Amino acid sequence: MNRISLLHQEGALKSYFPTSRVIRNGENELKWVGELTPTPLSRTYRVRLHYKRGEFIRVFVIGEKLKLAEGKDKLPHVYSTPLQQLCLYYPPNNEWHPGKFYVHTLIPWASEWLFHYETWVATGEWHGGGIEHDQEPMVD
Repeated sequence: MNRISLLHQEGALKSYFPTSRVIRNGENELKWVGELTPTPLSRTYRVRLHYKRGEFIRVFVIGEKLKLAEGKDKLPHVYSTPLQQLCLYYPPNNEWHPGKFYVHTLIPWASEWLFHYETWVATGEWHGGGIEHDQEPMVD
């Protein structure tokens, strides 16, 4: 697997999300903050992606705290409810690796997660799939 350079990741992020913010530390680390609106009827969410070489890539909803569905005490399908760290794929299945563009994978997956989140708040049922877990993600 060839890793896509963070310079190319940054270029793609700026191309797809020109109003977003990208901070890159050479080829070792990249942070992206942008806005996602899953559907025309959805609110807009601020999302932060953080990649650091040798660590699991992390995606968070930042800013406003996500509300919980009625009767629920935690967000569905996340690594952390307090940090609002989303679980977007199952690492052992190799659905994502550093050879894939964020704009083609993780960011659309985050938008899809937010769509399922909105449905969950309205219905109390999670239809976004995934594997239940309580653990921190693995290292890439």
